Amino acid sequence: MPAPLRIAFLGCGFITRVHSRNLRRFKSDIVCGYASRDKAKAGEFCGRYRGTGSYGDYAEAINDPNIDAVVVAVPPSFHLNLTLQALAAGKHVLVEKPAFPTMADYEVVKEARDRAGRVVLVGENDHYKPLAITLRKLLADGVIGDMVFGHFSSIVRRLKAADDWRNDEAMSGGDAFFEEGIHWLHLAGSLGPTITRITGFRPAPDHEGPDRRAKSMMVAFHYDNGAVGSLYYSREIPSLLKGLRLSKLFGRKGIITFESNGIVLLARGQGLPRLMFPGFRDIRGYQAMYRDFRQSILTGAAPEMSLERAMDDQRLMDQIYASARPASESRLPRPDSRP
Repeated sequence: MPAPLRIAFLGCGFITRVHSRNLRRFKSDIVCGYASRDKAKAGEFCGRYRGTGSYGDYAEAINDPNIDAVVVAVPPSFHLNLTLQALAAGKHVLVEKPAFPTMADYEVVKEARDRAGRVVLVGENDHYKPLAITLRKLLADGVIGDMVFGHFSSIVRRLKAADDWRNDEAMSGGDAFFEEGIHWLHLAGSLGPTITRITGFRPAPDHEGPDRRAKSMMVAFHYDNGAVGSLYYSREIPSLLKGLRLSKLFGRKGIITFESNGIVLLARGQGLPRLMFPGFRDIRGYQAMYRDFRQSILTGAAPEMSLERAMDDQRLMDQIYASARPASESRLPRPDSRP
């Protein structure tokens, strides 16, 4: 039997709690330590999740010879430095998404990864969730024939508090779409067809209230199979049941309608309609992500969510923000204008 994978979380916040709850299913295959600048907080997490040790700073965990890998679970502005420190110390790295603010940062990490000969997995758990896997299989099987349209919706009113670090774009790396919408962008671009062109459209932002970020974005894109798509993202618009929304894939032989979070899916195409529940046990994909991380470390193979795959998403993000303009800055041509 392989020895347990010994990981240390760098950061003890909300997302570390989410990861830790999912890691309980791994029992002795993956064991966890916890590092925080607040030693008491690290100790609290270690006790709550039956960890193997706690650390009063990140460097202590990174330099512990008993640690095989680290999970970088702090705000994005700290990701690059901690990732490079970990690779220099010979550790494998799982870095939360968005991993880095710029393509140049990805390139620096890629070079460091190759020098160290270690695994770097970008923590895009949605890549691994049952909904994404089911959609990829349905499209590959031709259930709806050639895809014509993809419509993705992630709309909910979920405002951040005034003291939330996401209100600081220098710390979060960008606005709400960059920091959270990246997951939905990845879903749209990971179903089989590749997004080749993309444009962003940003409504005029509302900076009143405690959540001061720009919180909405619409993007339109072309796929390499000739289909086109749209993604509606917002964290300031009310939705049914505080987050229930529907997305659709339209093909020439049918339609797939799915609840965007992955609860239920209806495929109407060749054959009888199929009502499917992709999977509740690992609905967000965290467990599958850690299985991939562990297997990549054991075998030396690249993980599914490699740096290279995350760089594809970053290229799309760069195109979105290069093209996006608030609606208030848009100028439509006059009816009598000439080309």
